[in-house]
Amino acid sequence: MRVLIVHAHPEPRSFCAALKDAAIETLRENGDEVLVSDLYAMRWKAVADAADFESRADPGFLKIQAEQRHAHETRSFSPDIEAEMEKLLWAEALILNFPMWWQGLPAILKGWIDRVFALGFSYGGGRWFDTAPLRGRRAMLTLTCGGLADRFTDEALFGDIERILHPLRVGTLNFVGLDTVEPFVAWAAASVSAERRDQYLGEYRERLRGLASAPLQPFRELAAYPDPLSRDH
Repeated sequence: MRVLIVHAHPEPRSFCAALKDAAIETLRENGDEVLVSDLYAMRWKAVADAADFESRADPGFLKIQAEQRHAHETRSFSPDIEAEMEKLLWAEALILNFPMWWQGLPAILKGWIDRVFALGFSYGGGRWFDTAPLRGRRAMLTLTCGGLADRFTDEALFGDIERILHPLRVGTLNFVGLDTVEPFVAWAAASVSAERRDQYLGEYRERLRGLASAPLQPFRELAAYPDPLSRDH
C-alpha cells in the first residue's frame, strides 16, 4: 500500500514525532511505500492567499475558490501545492499525524488542508462525499492529546472525542471522498509514564500493520441525505 503521512509538530523529539517515526518504520517493514510531508520542517505556508496561484482568473479581486478552480483547470497552482497534490494522488492511504490543540488542528495542518484540498482538485462540480475525486482512498487520524480518555466521553468535561473529530473526519475527509478508519489517540502523551508511551508505540505499530484491512467508519452517502433545496425534494 502507498501511504502519505502528513506530520504537524514543531518539535522533532516530541512523542508526536515518535509516532510518525514508528509509522514510517512499521509501514516499510510491512512492505508499504511511504512518503512524508513534515510541515514544520518544510516551512509550509499555512495561509491560503494570492501567492497560491501562478496565474489569476481575476487579478482585481481574490476569491479563493474561484482561483482554485482556475488553477486546477490551467495547472497553475504554486509548486508547493502541486507537489502535495501529486503525493495525494499517489497515495492509497493518508495519515494525518498531529497534536490536538484547542480541540482542533494546529494551524499549519489546517493550512495544508485549506491549500491542498482545493476546489476542482478534491471537490466541486457536484463531486463530494461518495462522488468526490479522492474516493477509494482511506485516511487515519493519529493524534496526541493532553488529557486522559475518561475526559473525552459524553458525560465528561470535554465531551465525546468523536464529536470533537467529527468536523475533520466527516466535514473534511469524507467530504473529499476519503474513507476513515478508527483514529489512534495517545491520551495524555506528555504526562503518562515512559512505559505507557512505549505501550502506545506498540499499540500503534499493531494498528498500522492492519491499516489496509482495518474496518471503515460509517461514510455519509449522498443518497441518504437529500438536498432540501433540490427540485426533487
